[in-house]
Parts: sequence; C-alpha cells; structure tokens
Amino acid sequence: MTPVLHIEGVDKIIDGKTILKNINLEANKGEIIGLLGPNGSGKTTLIKLMTGLIKQSSGSIIINGFPIDRQFEKAIQAVGAIVENPEFYSYLTGYENLIHYANMHKDITQERLDEVVERVGLEDAIDDKVKTYSLGMRQRLGIAQAILHRPKLLILDEPTNGLDPAGMKDFRDHLRELAKEEGTVILFATHLLKEVEDLCDRVVILQNGRVKSTVTLHGAEEKLEKALLEVQPEEKALQWLKGNGYEAWTEKGLVAVKVEKRKIPSLNKQLVMNDIDVYSIAPFKQSLEDEYMTLTAAMEEEGDFDVQTHQK
Repeated sequence: MTPVLHIEGVDKIIDGKTILKNINLEANKGEIIGLLGPNGSGKTTLIKLMTGLIKQSSGSIIINGFPIDRQFEKAIQAVGAIVENPEFYSYLTGYENLIHYANMHKDITQERLDEVVERVGLEDAIDDKVKTYSLGMRQRLGIAQAILHRPKLLILDEPTNGLDPAGMKDFRDHLRELAKEEGTVILFATHLLKEVEDLCDRVVILQNGRVKSTVTLHGAEEKLEKALLEVQPEEKALQWLKGNGYEAWTEKGLVAVKVEKRKIPSLNKQLVMNDIDVYSIAPFKQSLEDEYMTLTAAMEEEGDFDVQTHQK
C-alpha cells in the first residue's frame, strides 16, 4: 500500500536554528494520527511544511505520490486543512460560504455539496447566516469546507479550541466517520492528551523538533503489556518469571510482568503448575497521559526538555 503521506529525513533550519530535525512519518488511508507536543515542539512548523507554506531545508515530503517541493499543485490538491478556528464570511449563509469555496476547485458538484453538508450534520442550519452559528457549528462547517474536494489528507491544527465537551465529542464523531467512510488520513495536532487518546489510532510525540516517540493507541491487542499479579509465594514467582525470560518486578505489593494479553491464560497455567498460588491477574495498559509524562520526565533528566518555563 502506497502511503498517503510520506515524510522522510525532514529538517527545517530558520536563521541558523534547527526547528525540525530528521522527521520521519508515514500515514495510510483511513488513519487518524495525533501530533502531540508542548508549545515550541515544532508541530506548527511541520504543518506549514505539509501545507506548502514554507519549504523544508532537507528531506522529502510526499503527499498522494507527489513531492510537495517539486510538484506542489498536484500534492496540495490532496490536502485539506483547518487551523484553529476556521474563518468565514459571517454575513453569508453556510451554504453560500461553501459555494464560494467550491468555486476555487474543479468538478465540485451539487451532489458533493449536499453530501458534505449531510456528513457534518448541518442540514438544518446550512441556509442560516454564519454569524448565527455556534463555535461547534463553525467547526463542522470548517470540516465541510476542507473536505469538499475529497482530500486524501486532512490536517487539523488545534481544531477543538473553545469547544465545550459536547461539541468536542460531536467533532470527534464526524472525524471518525470521515476517516471510515472516505478513507481520509487525518493528522490531528493538539496539546490535549485526552482528545488524542479518544480519537487517534497512533500518536507521534514531538519534542524540541524531533520525533521522540510513536505510540499505537488502537488495534494493538498484541502489544506487549504489563500485568499485575497477586501471587504467593511472591519471591518464588519472581524467580520463576525471570528464569523463564519474563521481565518482572514488584510494584505496589504485587508482581508486575510484561506479557501480551493473549498469553495471560497460559502464564496463569504455568504458574499454578509450578506450585505458585495465583489469586488474580489484571492486565494493565498505561494511558497516553502516563506514557507522555514518563517520556517528558525522562527527557527532563537527560536535559532535553523544553516547555514554556523549562528551557534548555
């Protein structure tokens, strides 16, 4: 499968300062990928590179098979974007705004206009003036505008700013439907970990202009996880686990072990066969917030931490 987005070895240097260093990223049809990082991590610069607002210093960015620096028009045809709060002509209706945008593209039919209005759930308000829209309705109109030309890649930069919890849920639902029904790759840049965890398949964590970690969130049942075991005798269990190739340690009065979820029944059976009493085994999956905090704490210890008041 040819990736919709392929970024390889991208650097960006501005006034002698390295803003992005060796960025590598691929995204396939229908994926929702979170771009996570503190202020100053390089998220906005990377988005500007992908939308052609600035050029990379080295490396390549290929969108839908076209390098954006050499075949800009063909590459950018596959891109839609919403940066923070989308802007519209408030004195026009939602539909008139969409018509105005549709005129900038080729072959956008009446059928497609009606289709995107329905997809974002604005049928009842599309003929109202935009000045009467709530922020959530404006965001939905922004999605409609951004996907009119059927982009392969939709780039969202902090798109939920100012939305209440209900509006954020509604927004997430529309994005999931878009990825599923139209196969659009959605790159979602934010600093809100909960939003990323609820929406994204994968998360790329940026720090000081570098990719520090990639975390798979959904569809990762075979991922090596941690299980917490209540067993007796505890020391015997630890010795057996370590002697059989498991990474194991004590944690909060329990035995912790790295093991795939599907292998837990077999592990339970082996422990019992070796005269170890098993009272409970609970799979434990670290939340994105836990992983993010662990990662940034490690970076702080290494002297590679830079968020607002902490500068190196």
